[in-house]
Amino acid sequence: MHDMMKAARLHAFGGPDVLIYEDAPRPDPQPGEVRVRVRAAGLNPPDWYLRDGYRALPPEWRPDAAFPLILGTDVSGVVEAVGDGVDRFRAGDAVYAMVRFPENVMTGSGAYAEYVTVPASQLARKPANIDHVHAAAAPMSLLTAWQFLIELGHDEPNPFQPFRHAPVPLEGRTVLINGAGGGVGHLAVQLAKWRGARVIAVASPKNAPLMRELGVDRFIDYRTTAVEEAVRDADLVLDAVGGANMERFLRVIKPGGALFLVNPLGFAGQAAAAARGVHVSSTQVRSNGAQLAEAARLLDDGTLRIVIDSTFPLAEASRAHRRAESGAIQGKIVLTVA
Repeated sequence: MHDMMKAARLHAFGGPDVLIYEDAPRPDPQPGEVRVRVRAAGLNPPDWYLRDGYRALPPEWRPDAAFPLILGTDVSGVVEAVGDGVDRFRAGDAVYAMVRFPENVMTGSGAYAEYVTVPASQLARKPANIDHVHAAAAPMSLLTAWQFLIELGHDEPNPFQPFRHAPVPLEGRTVLINGAGGGVGHLAVQLAKWRGARVIAVASPKNAPLMRELGVDRFIDYRTTAVEEAVRDADLVLDAVGGANMERFLRVIKPGGALFLVNPLGFAGQAAAAARGVHVSSTQVRSNGAQLAEAARLLDDGTLRIVIDSTFPLAEASRAHRRAESGAIQGKIVLTVA
């Protein structure tokens, strides 16, 4: 009989109310893994896509998951036990991670729980100068921004294109970030500034004060200004939003520039991009403990700041998902674990 823990689990796909806070078996670390006592777990879009059964995908691509399952990839907590072959971490270490992504994208990575097992290669020591809530908010959004803008960090096949994504030089360049107030966007703004770019931030008006605090060079309220009419000088556009009419950004970019799409599904501007000399690229974020360790230094010294939209106890995971669905999120939503 396994020891038990509390977790927010799914027994069926559906809306936020399918998240049930209940007893679940506590996982044991396998060779190469550690077991983390979770202190906080961050929410990300793949969480609610999986909760809903990825209904936006064609039926043949949807998950064939075994219930019950536990959502969540992003955790911060304390190492409680280590499996065979792990020598970089020991019990008592404060750590953070993005757990088994994308390999468990269709089954859940187990973060909405009191305990989760994590491959040691995906783990990094938590930045000492931020708390577990802020650390848990970071991994997926930070790794997405990092792998798009700074370093890809792996040679795995790209599900979105036949070529490997490659970041472009940022120093002295003009970078426009669409969705600058969101989880990926607010970190992309800071990484671009860190690398010496001139940053144009596109977001809702409530994000204007935050963008000023983060040092953007220009702020565009997308509700009152059509970005494709207002900008002509971008070397790079990072679109962290996706959806309809991503092609409009091609008009914003200089010949020889680049358009990076965090969610490229539905983009239909490849021919127009080629005609304008604009390089279009995307990639899928992957777990990477070494990159989190590198980024931890920037979180520690204040170069990077994590913005928290709201926090909810693990027992109220369904309410956290309702907050996510309500939109207009600034930064990240986090579950706290007692």
